Amino acid sequence: MILRIRNILFIFAVVLSATNLFSQKSVDDKLAIQYFEQKEFEKANVLFDKLYDQNPEQWFTYYFKSLLGVKDYKKSEKICSKQIKRTPQNMALYVYLGKVYKLQENSKKENETYQKAIRLVIPAQIYIQQLAYAFMEEGLNDLAIETYKKGRKATPEYPYYYEIAEIYKRKGDVKAMVNEYFDAVQFRESEILTAQNYLQNALGYDEDNGGFKNPILKQELQKRIQQHPDKIVFSDFLIFIQKQQKDFEGAYIQCKALDKRLKEDGRRLFDLAKICLSNENFEMAQKCYQYVIDKGDQFGFYDAASVDIINCEYNYITQKAQPSIEELTALENKYLKAVQKYKGAHLSNFLIANLANLQTYYLNKAEQAAAEIQSLIENPGLDAQTRAEFKIQLGDIFLIQNEIWEASLLYSQVEKDFKFETIGQDAKFRNAKLSYYAGDFKWAKTQADVLKGSTTKLIANDALDLSLIITDAIGGVDTIDAPLAWFSSADLLILQHKYTEAIAQLDSINKIFPEHTLGDDIFYKKAEVFVKLGKYAEAEKMYQDILQFYPTELYGDDAQFKLAQLYDKKILNPEKAKQSYQDVMTNYPGSIYVVEARKRFRILRGDNLE
Repeated sequence: MILRIRNILFIFAVVLSATNLFSQKSVDDKLAIQYFEQKEFEKANVLFDKLYDQNPEQWFTYYFKSLLGVKDYKKSEKICSKQIKRTPQNMALYVYLGKVYKLQENSKKENETYQKAIRLVIPAQIYIQQLAYAFMEEGLNDLAIETYKKGRKATPEYPYYYEIAEIYKRKGDVKAMVNEYFDAVQFRESEILTAQNYLQNALGYDEDNGGFKNPILKQELQKRIQQHPDKIVFSDFLIFIQKQQKDFEGAYIQCKALDKRLKEDGRRLFDLAKICLSNENFEMAQKCYQYVIDKGDQFGFYDAASVDIINCEYNYITQKAQPSIEELTALENKYLKAVQKYKGAHLSNFLIANLANLQTYYLNKAEQAAAEIQSLIENPGLDAQTRAEFKIQLGDIFLIQNEIWEASLLYSQVEKDFKFETIGQDAKFRNAKLSYYAGDFKWAKTQADVLKGSTTKLIANDALDLSLIITDAIGGVDTIDAPLAWFSSADLLILQHKYTEAIAQLDSINKIFPEHTLGDDIFYKKAEVFVKLGKYAEAEKMYQDILQFYPTELYGDDAQFKLAQLYDKKILNPEKAKQSYQDVMTNYPGSIYVVEARKRFRILRGDNLE
């Protein structure tokens, strides 16, 4: 019995002792790290000395850095050597040891130690990367590259192109970096997308602050193409770069050369045409489409190119301030011939849709356009989404003809059928605008307020603008809505391209209702009309009037930015444009236009953004 009690007491004592020891270790751990973080290295070293003996793997790095903190290089060297013996496969430890020699200004032993690490490193990926990372942490980028290149020789199936490229990026050596990515593509052509993604990350996503606009990319690619003319992948890469740099002429030349060389079907040129079109480079888009058409109708892209080239011409003509009746009529005839040629085919739908817009807005043939769109809607083979799009287009045509309730019926059908989709919200907003045009401002505002929460940013912004216009005009309890009724009527006239009548209506508001609150709205609408008519001096005056008399009202920042764009894109006065963009940033720092204004300002100032 006594013996059993003694055994129990002994076990209890052992457990208590172990607990106390563990508790003491925990306290030492925390205290040592606390001293280390507070840079009280002498106090930390007393504790680290014990902790290192107990667990070298866990405490080596802390102890080593703490010893360097008190410049105890002898002890630092000693524990490095000791750790190397424990884990001889960890060549990163030689980098620590080399650092000790560096701090002692012993460059010979330092370099010898680094080279020994590279010489002894096991040529497996995990060890190569471990040593390279250690060199990089010390800023020894050239030695990290040397390490990776040793790994490349030892394991040619994994050549470390991306790792070396990253180091060249750190060094700021763009030429060497891009060539590593090109080497990766030359090594395995399927790497082209990966290399392009890495290049984008390396050069940045701000296309005006470097990115793919860097001229070195094109220079080095052209060298590769000359050195390896059999490698089509480099020509593809160059075309990709040219598209990013918006060098569409160069991309056209390359695409055409490859199409002829490989006897292709014109796909490259067709794809390039769409990119040119999205960038409003209509001339180059037409050139690409024409190349595809000239190849002949035996190729798969012939019909699509034949349709798209007419739509391209439509975009080019209608973006002009005042297109001539001759070019509009010539374009209509092209549409009519194409519609006849592709009658009954899927392509004819898109032709008829654009033809209807041309006839409605530019040729005063809304009735004819409505009949053509109605025939499309009645096509039983049409899918529901496309039918809804044509219903909206027909509603717009009815609106142009002042058949407001017919338009509303069509919009309401789409809204009901696509209640939760974007097209349904678009139809709902058009109905709100209809109420606005018809003078039912309270209902229009109610609908607009609902749509301010739309998931589609464009609809939400338009709804917010409509709500604010109505609130601004009839916000007061005793405010009459007659001025807003005249204003909304003028707005509809603008939509109908009846610009002369619209200007007269807007001017009448000032005469008939001198106490109205629509001053900035009127100036802004008139500026919009003057730009469409190519009367840029008059538009400039309207924007300036807003900035002079209504700088803090709804259209203050809009007017400042639009004025800058007018100088930049239309009047072509870079100095005034630059000042106006700067005024956006200075006077309206919270505006949605600030980012674009800053970008254009820097370009006009002549900053080197490559």
